[in-house]
Amino acid sequence: MLKSATRALPVLCALLILLGSADLRVVQSQATPNPVAGEGGTLNPHGRIGLYLTSYAFARPDIVAGMLAAAEEGWINAVVVNAKNMHGEITFSSSVPLAADIRANTGRLDLAAVVSDLHEAGLYVIARQVLFYDPLLADYLGLAGPWVPPDDPRVQAYNLAIADEIVAAGVDEIQFDYVRYADEGDLQPGYDARYDVIAGFLEQANGRIDDRVAISVDVFGRVMWPWNARLIDPIGQSLEMLAPHVDLISPMLYPSHYNEEVYFNDPYRTIADALASGMERIDTPFRPFLQAFDLKLPERMSLSTYIQAQIQAAEDLGADGFLFWHPACEYDALYDAFRARARSSAED
Repeated sequence: MLKSATRALPVLCALLILLGSADLRVVQSQATPNPVAGEGGTLNPHGRIGLYLTSYAFARPDIVAGMLAAAEEGWINAVVVNAKNMHGEITFSSSVPLAADIRANTGRLDLAAVVSDLHEAGLYVIARQVLFYDPLLADYLGLAGPWVPPDDPRVQAYNLAIADEIVAAGVDEIQFDYVRYADEGDLQPGYDARYDVIAGFLEQANGRIDDRVAISVDVFGRVMWPWNARLIDPIGQSLEMLAPHVDLISPMLYPSHYNEEVYFNDPYRTIADALASGMERIDTPFRPFLQAFDLKLPERMSLSTYIQAQIQAAEDLGADGFLFWHPACEYDALYDAFRARARSSAED
């Protein structure tokens, strides 16, 4: 089935979405070149502003057209594509035998084709891979919950094999998410082994990927605070231990997720304080995930102004770009925020 977008773009002359039974491809007749190339022909990971898209979002012409229009306006230059999600699903057709055994393959995306088309549109492509929250693999291993043991060699080998396929699809960066233990237990000493396992997996992944693409990790916002350096968090994420093995770190700095009123009512301060704290501890660049969904908004703020405050804080603190998260990939408020910033800049 062939659908054409209703919005004409000056440079992206046509948007076509080809929907088949097992693949999906986004095609543009012309695209803005990606601005900066790095070493070895790979695109530079720095200075990227992007948004997250599920595999289902690529079957929504309105979402894809909005994303491409934002790229044409110069508001974004990157997209995060969900390659392996928190349901344990692989959104493309994997050849890893265990993926077939646990019925993880969905084949919703022709990942290599999607990556190629996004590149034609001038976009840097980040592939998100959820690691240790995997209900399908957990069930196969006979575990009661959705988490799998990060120290299990079978779990590590499976995820590394999938990472190899993702890299081979031509992405510019692989972004590991849920690279942690379950958030269970008190804040107390005694988790050193967990920190070693998480850092050890990333070291192994880094060696295997071997500079073919950039590597980033998503971390809890609380990992940015000074107490995290004491290794007392049961999730096993430490800035100091993650940093040597990745190119960028993406803390999920959603103001709505904080309990302190001073933070959930002040999106600027949330982002600014978290980034300042993290930057005091490590030199690895931060590219935070910012909140583009309307949870716990202060009464005085619209979602657009809420987003603008976060962007301003990230820019003021010198973040290395930033990404936006909306679980349903509905970014109209984000685009409104970009328009408002553009109008304000023009007036200045």
